[in-house]
Amino acid sequence: MPLAKLIGRWPLLRQADGDPLALGKAVQSERTQKLRPRTAEAEHVVQSICPYCAVGCGQLVFVRDGKVDQIEGDPDSPISRGRLCPKGAASKSLVTSPLRLDKVRYRRPYGTEWEELELDEAMEMIADRVIETRRSTWEDADEQGNRLARTMGIAMLGGATLDNEENYLIKKLAMGLGIVQVENQARI
Repeated sequence: MPLAKLIGRWPLLRQADGDPLALGKAVQSERTQKLRPRTAEAEHVVQSICPYCAVGCGQLVFVRDGKVDQIEGDPDSPISRGRLCPKGAASKSLVTSPLRLDKVRYRRPYGTEWEELELDEAMEMIADRVIETRRSTWEDADEQGNRLARTMGIAMLGGATLDNEENYLIKKLAMGLGIVQVENQARI
């Protein structure tokens, strides 16, 4: 490469050529000019909410080939204005980590090993236990005869990232089952 061309590539000389603060072309190398954002090849973008805490920061989930390719803060979110905490910024690994469990794991009472269950079998086990616990801990009335119609054997903990409709249905389910111990992490 001729010496004049090499000297012409010096950032200092490029600054003198219309970029005195070195905020544009003066600081771009051939390599950096070819760089593209990780999100450029996404097929579509889905708006979401960070699943970690009760703040509810907006996220943009970039999808390519049917898989999550990148997750970034949503600049249109009035809560986070495009910013994410370290946990939120790393939430892609929550979905894509090879260590993520995607099967139901169960360890029987007094068991020493985990076993995989079919989802239908696990759901039946949960339903059976809820029904049995409700039946065995049901309180119709207190000692003075006041109507209670409740169970103190089941509690419910909700997540802060659920929307109003989901929270409404969960609360309705809890009340229908007679569960009065209902809490949400957003209150903490």
